[in-house]
Amino acid sequence: MNLHIDDFYKDAAKGLLLLYQAFPKKSTLYIDVLIGYMPPDELGLPSDRQQRCLSTFLWLAEEGYLRYHSTVRFEALDQIELSEKTFVRLSSIIDPLPDAIESAPQSVRRVQGSLASQLREALQAEHSERVIELMQLFFKH
Repeated sequence: MNLHIDDFYKDAAKGLLLLYQAFPKKSTLYIDVLIGYMPPDELGLPSDRQQRCLSTFLWLAEEGYLRYHSTVRFEALDQIELSEKTFVRLSSIIDPLPDAIESAPQSVRRVQGSLASQLREALQAEHSERVIELMQLFFKH
């Protein structure tokens, strides 16, 4: 089992949703907000988990999903924002829609059926497999 890949999907989902909520405003994305506080090791270096979480967002930026101005040590990314393609993907209605939303009015389907809304729901329910499934859908576009 590749737990670091599961963490990648979960970290990416959490961070992207925080940035989606702030869109179009640039913000600072703190790693501790995503994974909780982890003290540095005896040499003052960040934990492997912190490094992997930060690397998730550096990779997303390299692939064109995000833009940011700078890193704040291993603690945050400053002046970070979603790219246009990420905003569009998170705003898009997923296919197929969950049964509970399928027969709802168009305005409800647009909001609750968006990838962002479905990710938020999966994270709140702590449904890891659903988060992974939705993030794979996000990357497929």
